[in-house]
Amino acid sequence: MKRRKFIKQTGMLLPAAMMPVPNFGFNSRRKYKMGLQLYTVRDAMDADPVGTLQKVRAMGYEDLELYGFDGEKEEYYGYSAKDFKQILNDAGLTTSSCHYGLPAFFDQPEAYLMAYVEKCIKGAHILGQRYITWPWLDPKFRNIESYKKLAGMLNRIGERVLAGGLGFAYHNHGFEFEDHKGEVGYDIIITETDPVLVKLQLDLYWVAHDSALSANDWFALQPGRFVMLHIKDMHKESRDYTELGNGSINFHPILPEAEKAGLEYYYLEQGSNFAVNSMQSIADSAAYFKKYLKKYL
Repeated sequence: MKRRKFIKQTGMLLPAAMMPVPNFGFNSRRKYKMGLQLYTVRDAMDADPVGTLQKVRAMGYEDLELYGFDGEKEEYYGYSAKDFKQILNDAGLTTSSCHYGLPAFFDQPEAYLMAYVEKCIKGAHILGQRYITWPWLDPKFRNIESYKKLAGMLNRIGERVLAGGLGFAYHNHGFEFEDHKGEVGYDIIITETDPVLVKLQLDLYWVAHDSALSANDWFALQPGRFVMLHIKDMHKESRDYTELGNGSINFHPILPEAEKAGLEYYYLEQGSNFAVNSMQSIADSAAYFKKYLKKYL
């Protein structure tokens, strides 16, 4: 869909969305900690979580977004929430969000979903996290009917999480921006969810890769709602992930608008395609970010 046509259509879909969204975030501030999505170094975390976290802190990272919560054992990386919190404390790190395994319950009875949500809330409180984040949607559910079902689920989860004293957010990939005969999944997600209950974590790579709108366009449509960002670059030729500064995304006009968008936390990320290895990539991205981009945040 052409960008101009998409903007016009989106404007019709979102007449109220251009009004500022009340931001009831829990840790809003002008000075942000440099964050990392730990999925980037999942191989290193599998091999040596304690040593990896110490190295991450030495690179200048201060805050983390986790992944891989084991709901059955209620563990993070093989540790109880209490023990993992101590490991973070010892390393001088905090965690503000986690990509929890909520999508696994998309086609399960709601009682199972909400039981898992309760475990997420419990773990998040122990770790000091402020957000529980929905990270994914299985390919078989990427259709308009499922997006509408998802919106209802997000509202109900958000209501429960908010009642538990935390915030809830949705993380996008690229599939939400696909056109389905004039309907777009991301439009449904943001128009059919309550902005007080469901915040947004915008992935800047996937916006550049697949969205007809720019990040700043989305910020303007829903100011105050984008409480978290994933900052990762896109390779100039392959369009795959790459280290910050090696790619094609111009972050300079985006990051100065992040505070008005509602930003509370951001995380550098690179899912794969490492020039050397994952640890070297996060070191290189941290160095580039501190030199050229951190001035905006």
